Amino acid sequence: IAGACAAVCSMVSFVPQAWRIVKTRETSSISPVMYGFNVTGFALWSAYGLGLGEWPLIVTNSICLVLSAFILMMTLLPKQKKDAVANSVDPS
Repeated sequence: IAGACAAVCSMVSFVPQAWRIVKTRETSSISPVMYGFNVTGFALWSAYGLGLGEWPLIVTNSICLVLSAFILMMTLLPKQKKDAVANSVDPS
C-alpha cells in the first residue's frame, strides 16, 4: 500500500507544473539542469525496471519520465514553439 501511494504521489507531482506551463507558457523559474537530471534518472529507473521485469517500476517511472521530459522540453523551447505546443495541448 505504501509503495502504491508513493508511486501515485510521484506520478501526480509533475502534473500541476506541466499544466501551469501549458496555461501560462512561463518557464523562466524552472531549472533545465535539474529537469535534465530528473529525465535521466527516470529513464534509468525505467530501464532498470525493464531489466528486472518489474512492471510497477516500469509504469511509474515511464509516466514520470514523460511528464518531466515534457516540462524540460517546454523549458528549452523558444517562445513561439512553446506557444504552439501549449495551444495543441489546451486550445482554449
